[in-house]
Amino acid sequence: MRMVAVVLGGGVGQRLGAGRPKQLITLGGTTLIERCVAAFEAAPGVDEILVVMARGYTGQVEALLADRYPKVTAVVEGGQTRPESVRVALAAIASREAGASPGDDCGVLLHDAARPLVDQRIIADCVAALREHDAAGVAVPASDTMVVTGNGVMQSMPRRETLHRCQTPQCFRLSVITRAHELAAADPGFSPTDDCGVVMRYLPGVPVHIVPGSERNIKVTYPHDLAVAEALLSSAPPA
Repeated sequence: MRMVAVVLGGGVGQRLGAGRPKQLITLGGTTLIERCVAAFEAAPGVDEILVVMARGYTGQVEALLADRYPKVTAVVEGGQTRPESVRVALAAIASREAGASPGDDCGVLLHDAARPLVDQRIIADCVAALREHDAAGVAVPASDTMVVTGNGVMQSMPRRETLHRCQTPQCFRLSVITRAHELAAADPGFSPTDDCGVVMRYLPGVPVHIVPGSERNIKVTYPHDLAVAEALLSSAPPA
């Protein structure tokens, strides 16, 4: 099965307050988006990389990546929302797969460009999961006690051992995630922020398996996250 990694950098990173897409912020002298692309470039199980970038920045990213990452086949412009950007990527992949043999299906690894420290173990486990399952997502067990609230009042407390925090990549057979997003797009009352959630809602018969994540695989959302990422980068990588 061919494996296509999609690096999703369509957002503008308003919460980081950097005045430009956070994917173009540097971490240890290298932009976040380059770090993500480099990780998938180095992964033996990944055949192709598609980059989704915010409007007005595709040319800059193309120049940034040019001639350095042979697996990158395109830098495409994303949509106004994350689901729209995912659908743009899925359509681009589908157009490339149009000549595939009937019954063939490629694997798609959807990864946020805001997670620049994804490691090779996670990527390899995602590829392995897609060879056996239709859907999988990277997640880590919750260490804090979680509570469901409403109107500023605690309402219920789920058992901590049943809770995980989702990371990326989130991984699917192309046919599965495409169908799930088709159904989501037809539902005006749903605004998903997570692709595993799209599959769970619209294709409840498809189990979404867990790939163990890492505390190192953090998401850079706020300025202090960048400081944490710098500290993790300077520390020894996990064995």
